[in-house]
Amino acid sequence: MRFTGWRQNISDYVFPFEKLQVWQLSVDLAEFVLDLLDNFPKNRYFRLVGQMEAAVTSPAQNTAEGKGRQYKKEFIQFLHIAQGSLYEVVTLNEIFRRKKLFSDEESTEIRKRCEQIDRKLNGLINSLRGNKRKYFAGKLEE
Repeated sequence: MRFTGWRQNISDYVFPFEKLQVWQLSVDLAEFVLDLLDNFPKNRYFRLVGQMEAAVTSPAQNTAEGKGRQYKKEFIQFLHIAQGSLYEVVTLNEIFRRKKLFSDEESTEIRKRCEQIDRKLNGLINSLRGNKRKYFAGKLEE
């Protein structure tokens, strides 16, 4: 199990969602992006920054909330919401890159992390559904 430094002074109890790699990666992404946003000039791009803060923290939050639901179908729904928020992060990341608010290197790192999380979300959704779907060259094969 991979936990970053934030776990050092917290009780030994581990919530079920904390064991999910997709949740861990989502928290790491949020921390990375929020650290970048801390360097932005105050009162500049206020609404975009607020949107990015909400979007980047949402995948981890929705994964955690969904894991706490009683039924698999509900968990899957929350994972889809997490995925939608992740796509918001990708879109905002591109806007920030074009406006030169994120460097190309920062933007590339965010995009790589989002891709990894998206793959984990898809895998978890398919696992919960019992699907063995695979995508080849844009075509769905079962």
